[in-house]
Amino acid sequence: MTSNISDKDQKDWKDFLKKNEKLPNKDFEKKENKFRITKSLDLHGYTLDEANQKVESFIIDCFDQKVSKIIIVTGKGLHSQNDKDPYVSKEFGILKNSIPDFIKNNSNLMKKIKSITDAEITDGGSGALYVFLKKKL
Repeated sequence: MTSNISDKDQKDWKDFLKKNEKLPNKDFEKKENKFRITKSLDLHGYTLDEANQKVESFIIDCFDQKVSKIIIVTGKGLHSQNDKDPYVSKEFGILKNSIPDFIKNNSNLMKKIKSITDAEITDGGSGALYVFLKKKL
């Protein structure tokens, strides 16, 4: 190796070595998503009342188990029986729209929840949602 290193760079390097400073190893950095505990709940086939009860108990259980991310699959309402009820829109997926409202209006659940967002396409897209839970103290 040739010595084309400036005097200033050599001095800086020697000073760094004297300090015995450690550089962070980026290969071993803890990635938040890598160590996140995730559970999912599929609500296909549930009635609205059954789904609400299941969601409530599932969120409480996951919070107690220190789960940090929940995927709730509601479906898109494409196979619902809404077309048999003249008072319900055929474009309205009951669970898809009702479950997020149920969660947001339940103060006991919201105390345990950090945020609720739409799921990525790989986890169900518009037919699913993410619920991020707070850490249990």
